[in-house]
Amino acid sequence: MPKPFAAEFRRDVVAVARRHEAPISQIARDFGISEATLHNWLKKANIEDGTRPGVSAAEAADLRDAKKRIPQLEQENEILRRAAAFFARELPPK
Repeated sequence: MPKPFAAEFRRDVVAVARRHEAPISQIARDFGISEATLHNWLKKANIEDGTRPGVSAAEAADLRDAKKRIPQLEQENEILRRAAAFFARELPPK
């Protein structure tokens, strides 16, 4: 697995690339990263800044949390539905 880069390093590299003072390939070489990595960082930075459509990191985290919570809520709903049916049988008819 590739080594993770610090967020500050990524921000700095993206800032340099956005200045368009050198080609992307040269910037990637100068910082010791692959061109594809730099393109990915630029894409993610543009999404986070709102200049490109996509799901931001915060939205992705919220979506992950919601997907984890859905099965639990469905189970709780099923328990409540069964309990309501059980207690409805116990009530005497009017």
